[in-house]
Amino acid sequence: MRLGVLDIGSNTVHLLVVDAHRGARPIPAYSHKEELRLSEHLEDGDRLSRRGIERLSAFVAEALQIAEDKGVEDFMAFATSAVREAANGEQVVARINAECGVDIEVLSGSEEAMLTFLAARRWFGWSSGRLLTLDIGGGSLEIAGGMDEEPDVAVSLPLGAGRLTRDWFTSDPPSAEEVRKLRRHVRAEIARRVGDIVRYGGPHCAVATSKTFKQLARIAGAPPSGEGPYVSRSLTRSDLAEWAVKLTRMDASARGELPGVSEGRAAQLAAGAIVADATMDLFEIEKLIVCPWALREGVILRRLDLLPGRFG
Repeated sequence: MRLGVLDIGSNTVHLLVVDAHRGARPIPAYSHKEELRLSEHLEDGDRLSRRGIERLSAFVAEALQIAEDKGVEDFMAFATSAVREAANGEQVVARINAECGVDIEVLSGSEEAMLTFLAARRWFGWSSGRLLTLDIGGGSLEIAGGMDEEPDVAVSLPLGAGRLTRDWFTSDPPSAEEVRKLRRHVRAEIARRVGDIVRYGGPHCAVATSKTFKQLARIAGAPPSGEGPYVSRSLTRSDLAEWAVKLTRMDASARGELPGVSEGRAAQLAAGAIVADATMDLFEIEKLIVCPWALREGVILRRLDLLPGRFG
């Protein structure tokens, strides 16, 4: 089967076309994405602007045409925190569904965490034991932990790198006082949930997904993406603590010159590093393993699980 998946994230809107069947790993066939940064298209604090809606609708229409051109047999679309938390999010989804003939599924924060966990479990397998997965998006931080394919606990916190940059920093680079206040806020928010997660047991394997963690690992010395998904990549607590300080003292232009950091993500990387550093510290994680798969792959795997297998 050729499957098209449209991921409407807070930063990037991404169409991924994969070839797969139940029980097989999905093989990417085509990718098309654009940094719409929907979280920046908010007016009156929490409503997606007309401009943001028009750009999103145009991309969805374009994605559908591309999917048709690429021979996609089944098409799925899902949205995360930027749409979920917008005051007019339901109306936006209804309008685009009607105009484009799609059915966009708006995922809850816990569903994001659970599907990301599923992707990591499938990637690392049962031998990884109890998993803890961490994902920093543009609007939220997802944390999940467990022994099976469904986590024992899955939480979502409003600690996305884009959201925090927009709400807490007024200068570039941020002032020492702004950094201190954000650091205190982030640690208090995460600390409230640590007990809920670790009461099931400490992880045998701590896993990082998302672009933020991948960029942090890269600037700390992990191999570049060009070496492929099967190369081992990790991020240590000591390296992250050092870079979390450095990044807050650099402006976005300087961050954008670091290896692996895209221009569009450079502005929010300092806030993302503060969240990552706090999470590793509070969960007492010495090393995170970077997982190539994340939410998008979790959505694909869930869809494939519903298909009949070769013998059924």
